[in-house]
Amino acid sequence: MTPDQGPSPLQSPALGQYADRGIAHGFFTRAGGVSEGLYAGLNVGLGSNDQPERIRENRGRVANWFGGPHDRLATLYQVHSPDVIVVDAPPVGERPEADGQVTNRPGIVLGVLTADCGPILFADPEAGVIGAAHAGWKGALDGVLENTIAAMEQLGARRGNIVASLGPSISQRNYEVGPEFHERFVSRNAEWARFFAPSGKEGHHVFDLPNLTVSRLAAAGVRAENLDICTYADEDRFFSYRRTTHRKEPDYGRQISAIMLREG
Repeated sequence: MTPDQGPSPLQSPALGQYADRGIAHGFFTRAGGVSEGLYAGLNVGLGSNDQPERIRENRGRVANWFGGPHDRLATLYQVHSPDVIVVDAPPVGERPEADGQVTNRPGIVLGVLTADCGPILFADPEAGVIGAAHAGWKGALDGVLENTIAAMEQLGARRGNIVASLGPSISQRNYEVGPEFHERFVSRNAEWARFFAPSGKEGHHVFDLPNLTVSRLAAAGVRAENLDICTYADEDRFFSYRRTTHRKEPDYGRQISAIMLREG
């Protein structure tokens, strides 16, 4: 985590092939930020207790990586909902409450913040429509993925042309859940039992959120990719809510995943 080098986000092979079509994206790590201590690196979490000026600088570095001014970075007040908004202008004022956003306007950077939940970036390179969604277990269960696709269609996208890439999120081996959690899913759809495996603790399972996410994306008719990178296991590169909880630390940072249509 060397701030003088600036951010160096991970790239999706599926989305990266459309860079020459004006689609810029990045799954940002902790690298290249100015925060310190628990938040060391590129913490962009406005909801964290990090120093506000450091968060603003980190967010500015993300916007700069995309080549735009700071006010082009649109993020949400994320509440683990299925709600998705259409962004038709650079953000002004309070962040809207939602967990997905879409646009067909060039120059606006759509970002979602995570610290174990799944960040999904979407693009229809033919229609020039992009999206970004934050999907923890609740959002994935309640439909934020499908709602993001539907919102893109409202802007002219065709789901057969949409590529969706799931970035770094918590892996199954590090996501132990209790019996009530397991029951919530299998009572909704018995086939989802395949996303659970015994944890070794009576009545508990480990939950495969990434594969549930990719499965739901594929079932919705889009091309889905999983970068298969675990935020919990890779402390040097990623913040993790669950790792922080296990260590009984007072707070944690958030990384950002973002996508933009280039102007011109």
